[in-house]
Amino acid sequence: MAQSLQEMENARLAVLERHRLNGVIFECADGIVIEETVKIGKGTRISPNVTLRGETEIGENCTLTGGTVIVDCIVGDGSTVNASQCTQSRIGKEVSVGPFSHLRPGSVLEDHVHVGDFVEVKNSTIGVGTSVAHLTYIGDSDVGRNVNFGCGCVTVNYDGARKYRCKIGDNAFIGCNVNLIAPVEVGDNTFIAAGSTITDEVPGGDFAIARARQ
Repeated sequence: MAQSLQEMENARLAVLERHRLNGVIFECADGIVIEETVKIGKGTRISPNVTLRGETEIGENCTLTGGTVIVDCIVGDGSTVNASQCTQSRIGKEVSVGPFSHLRPGSVLEDHVHVGDFVEVKNSTIGVGTSVAHLTYIGDSDVGRNVNFGCGCVTVNYDGARKYRCKIGDNAFIGCNVNLIAPVEVGDNTFIAAGSTITDEVPGGDFAIARARQ
């Protein structure tokens, strides 16, 4: 027999109370949905209108703000997910996600990564300390450590028939509005000028610029 609305509400609040007794901080119970299978570390702060589903594991001292939906993800200690959606992904320690970011299945953010507003990551690994601040798509890519992505960058991974991977080395600086046409490899310590469309390998230490003449 189907549960009544009151029974459903009582069950929801019982889950929240169990986590509260284990040290999770709820600013308010309104709109928070946490499935029985979810694990949450002590000291984590959860705002109203957060949804946690499936085999999700949230570490200690994290912050989850309103509008966040996390499904089957692992989130490391001290990380923040701000009004974002994450599915079947792994987030390291001291990572910042959002607001309004989307982690699609197969995404891995290593420790100290920053993924800012209106960023989408799919089936990609992003190395320690890398910053993807805003308005960028990273799909089917392997990104190294301490890489900086400017605004409006795209890994162009689909040619209409097949999908390909990009590889980006450590300490690369990728300017605003850059297109990386997969499969392409960008080496360590490289610099790509804003507005460039990159179709050929950029060897380590090189500067790449590709623009029409003004």
